[in-house]
Amino acid sequence: MRAIQLHEFGPPGNLVLDDVPDLSPGPGQVRIAVSASGVHLLDTSLRRGESGGPTPLPDLPTIPGREVAGVVDDLGEGVDGSWRGKRVVAHLGMVPGGYAEQAVTSVESLYAVPRNLTCAEAVAAVGTGRTALGIFDLETPTADDVVFVPSAAGGVGWLLVQAARTTGATVVAAARGADRTAALRDLGADMVVDYGLPDWTDRVREQVGGLSLVYDGVGGAVGRAALELLRPGGRFMMFGWSAGEATRVGTDDVIGRGLTVGWLGQRMRALPGGIPALAARSLELAGKGWWRPLVTTYPLADAATAHADLEGRRALGKVVLTVER
Repeated sequence: MRAIQLHEFGPPGNLVLDDVPDLSPGPGQVRIAVSASGVHLLDTSLRRGESGGPTPLPDLPTIPGREVAGVVDDLGEGVDGSWRGKRVVAHLGMVPGGYAEQAVTSVESLYAVPRNLTCAEAVAAVGTGRTALGIFDLETPTADDVVFVPSAAGGVGWLLVQAARTTGATVVAAARGADRTAALRDLGADMVVDYGLPDWTDRVREQVGGLSLVYDGVGGAVGRAALELLRPGGRFMMFGWSAGEATRVGTDDVIGRGLTVGWLGQRMRALPGGIPALAARSLELAGKGWWRPLVTTYPLADAATAHADLEGRRALGKVVLTVER
């Protein structure tokens, strides 16, 4: 089979397409003929040789990636034969190997792909979708809320905008650049703002008067500016820092302004059913059209370009590698 391998930590160009041995499933496992593989910001950190929190650096060479969708084409010992030929999606967990034409995983990790979803959309729903749903469950807006979603043209932000709109809340979607803000207007956000412009906070104050809930996956200066826009008693849910550093929050914010500040972290695992239940619900909701992932696809051989575009904020939504069959 063909697979993208990383032989040395470093720039995107270190990702190369290699021929590697075919995989065979073990007991309780299936082999998936992969059609779509998810690319995560964590993958880019690991490629550079930077540990991503609890995820250790892999031994080299490695095949990156942890989200795959395709058709089950081989079964290990003890697996029900009804799985053969089914269209499935899986998160491989801590074990990499997604950027390839084949992937092996336990049958317990499989989810059926809803009929009206593409494999690329299913990959987004099982990984990015479960994160967005966990954030939404932990801080669910009401119709009285003014919700701010930075990086709203990214995979998680795109889904959070859609989820917040279902509650009747006023949704302010933010991104950097004309192409991203145009996409958000088409999505139906109540207000769209380009935080690459120097007066973006003034525009938010003028139009909505202040925020009551922020979903912060950006951090840095943008996250801090969003925190300053919160009304007294507002909520600030942090789930990442794509800007390179987490939003700085002090006791004056929590005590002096009465803000509630939360970090996603392990709280998502404590939700009823944990992460597997979130993934299943995300797929179900996508299949019903409650929300729809936005994906940007690249051929498997172009994984280096996909990484470069993700790091350079040139890709919209979830980045997915595809395999032609």
